[in-house]
Amino acid sequence: MTQPPPPPNQPPQQGGFGPPQDQPPQQPGQPPAAAPAPQAPQDTPPAPQTPPDLQKASQPGYGYPQQAPQTPPPPPGYGYPQGPPAPQAGQTPPPGYGYPGQQPNPYAQPNAYGQPNAYGQQPTAYGQPGYGYPGQPTMPMQPQAGPPGSGGGKSNTSLVIIVSALVAIALIAAGGFWYASSSGDDGKNKKHETASSSGGTAGTGGANGGTTGGKENVPADTASKLLFQVPLPKANDTVVTSGSWLTDKVYAKTGIAEIVGYDPDKGSKLWTIKLAGPVCAVTDHVTEDDRTAIVYQPKMPAKSSSAGCTQVAAIDLAAGKKLWSKPVNSGDYPINFENVTVAQHTVAVGSTNGGAAFDIDSGKPLWKPKQTDSCYDAGYGGGAKLVALRKCGEYDNRQLHVQNIDPKSGKVISEYKMSAGIEYASIVSTDPLVVAADVGDSAGDGSGISDYFSIDNKTGKLRTRISAPGDSYGGRCDGISRIEFCKQIVVGNDKLYVPTEEHDGTGDYSKTNEIVAFDLGTGKQTGQRADAGDGYTISPLRMDGGNLIAYKRPPYDKGGQIVSIAGGSFKETKLLQNPATEKERDAETSMLPDYAEIRYSEGHLYMSAVFAHKSDSTYGKEYLVVAFGAGG
Repeated sequence: MTQPPPPPNQPPQQGGFGPPQDQPPQQPGQPPAAAPAPQAPQDTPPAPQTPPDLQKASQPGYGYPQQAPQTPPPPPGYGYPQGPPAPQAGQTPPPGYGYPGQQPNPYAQPNAYGQPNAYGQQPTAYGQPGYGYPGQPTMPMQPQAGPPGSGGGKSNTSLVIIVSALVAIALIAAGGFWYASSSGDDGKNKKHETASSSGGTAGTGGANGGTTGGKENVPADTASKLLFQVPLPKANDTVVTSGSWLTDKVYAKTGIAEIVGYDPDKGSKLWTIKLAGPVCAVTDHVTEDDRTAIVYQPKMPAKSSSAGCTQVAAIDLAAGKKLWSKPVNSGDYPINFENVTVAQHTVAVGSTNGGAAFDIDSGKPLWKPKQTDSCYDAGYGGGAKLVALRKCGEYDNRQLHVQNIDPKSGKVISEYKMSAGIEYASIVSTDPLVVAADVGDSAGDGSGISDYFSIDNKTGKLRTRISAPGDSYGGRCDGISRIEFCKQIVVGNDKLYVPTEEHDGTGDYSKTNEIVAFDLGTGKQTGQRADAGDGYTISPLRMDGGNLIAYKRPPYDKGGQIVSIAGGSFKETKLLQNPATEKERDAETSMLPDYAEIRYSEGHLYMSAVFAHKSDSTYGKEYLVVAFGAGG
């Protein structure tokens, strides 16, 4: 694929933090120069001389044939309607109808010269936007139906790949990048829970299919109704709106240069926190007293310029106020932070200039960027524990150190060193500690994941490595800068829960998939599998004690579902059934699980967009938030 010209060179930060600034950054999609080739699957332990995190683990099947070619990844949803109009009575739905990826993203405007847009956004130094931003995935055309008796085109599908134009979304300003982070789960079981696509709590599944610790009860009436919708805010260009939190009393959502708290049932505004500039990065983690953290710009950016992502702030979701806000300087210049997380009562932020931490209540600095032998804290994973991803070495010969650290002092408790050649990794969960990486750029699907690494938090030793080929398993991470950003991956019960890739269902043109579980001690599949059902695709959301909460994206003529999956038996229990009427269905299916933020608790489902953009009436009314509630 031809890459657009790189953005102009940016001035380095003053102060000497981070790696040398004159090194050309590596382009994603190109394997690291020093990375060893992935090894073939092995049934016996690998030779001692091969580093364990570069050994290719065996690839167990997950319950269906893999001979059929895989459909390329869909275009990003981020709150935009993706499906065509519903078929008229008596018409046969077109091939693949009701699934993402059927029309080009109308908002992905090419920028052949890499120039920034009105919000100061421009392509990243790596040559393309990070995962989850418009214009990145490839776009499949609809498959052609095969002749009678051929299975509706299942074996004779012809796909033509249209490479979407890269859109200038990431922000580069004085060596910093603009990304929006969304991962992790602190595992709180509250009336309304801050749910997440990754980093679930380590609940325990009961014996013989029982569960323990689950707080989600089946509503008296699982049929839901549309509670409220929040229109997409007006913008002159594409701007990040990542960030949504659900507590006992409020559903909070990021807008443009603001965070708004809504009544969970009515959708009326309870409070608004005005910010000087747009939000750059967020975390899903929330303290037990409903406090979280963000990174935002100190002012609204002007056209072709950027204000930088320099302000770190703590937000009180219960009171609806900003507790404190401050920058961190490197010499005379503020550092642009690319990611943020919360662990216990510590706010930690990371960047290519190193990491810093603050007390979430007072804003007291706990540590500032520290550099030793060209090493720096690129980012952190939060929740029950605080884990740093420390990068050492040059761009094309990086070594990643995964460090379990004390949240108050930053002191290293344990450390696992990944083999040289693994340039990027993501922290999926901190307790148990699980890291995802694309080893040797072998995933091949842009997911950022070829393997998971289960690490002992106390000793820093590798427990096991789990191979997850991109053509077999779903889930995505962006380890380039958003260290904690993973979607549709959950850790709990000392297991890793991941979706399989979509495959043909039993009906004509239908698709489906499953959720499977891997043991984090052995690396083997447990044999547990939750089927989405014909026409549905299932995505894990979070843990509920020993149970797994999942969302089922529906076919074209039905509403979606929320289900609870028992930790022991994997029995599915329906918690919520969304309406199949056209208005509600169109609103729901505009939010793709790969990109939209999905929160569920006690019969309440909230789906929200992670981008706002210049409106275009051609594509109908668009929403920032769509909320459903049981008892419809």
